[in-house]
Amino acid sequence: MADDDQGDHEDQNDPGTGPTVLENTDALRAAVGRHLGYSDWLMIDQDRVNLFADATDDHQWIHVDPAKAADGPFGGPIAHGYLTMALTNRFLPEVVEVRNISMGINYGVNKVRFPAPVPVGSRVRAGVQLAECSEVAGGVQTVMVITVEIDGGAKPAAVVEAVSRYID
Repeated sequence: MADDDQGDHEDQNDPGTGPTVLENTDALRAAVGRHLGYSDWLMIDQDRVNLFADATDDHQWIHVDPAKAADGPFGGPIAHGYLTMALTNRFLPEVVEVRNISMGINYGVNKVRFPAPVPVGSRVRAGVQLAECSEVAGGVQTVMVITVEIDGGAKPAAVVEAVSRYID
């Protein structure tokens, strides 16, 4: 996908277009500043939220009690913010594929924000921009800004500065 050929992603119903393929760490270096694309949409259902609650022992009623949450501040249950953040690990490979490396490592995050809650029953997707690429022993370290959008939402659900290392 060329830098200026991102398609019309103003339409919230656009599916992902498959990953942007970067053939090696040199291609990563050259792609700094580029928007790399969008993932496919993913439905956030109550089962996924409940499984995350079980995995993290976070069973707060705004997430797992639809009847009580209906009378709460969001009008229904919402996904955990950290579930939304964790889904970026699912979305990132849908958006970018780095080839000809020995491994990629999730190194952490610099900053995470949750501007809007994700209502159970809504769809989310991620857009990714390669913000930084710096040298590390044996490869490069990147910062990719992953913006998780809610279908029809005015604000993003999450903005995550994900740090990854790609080793040659």
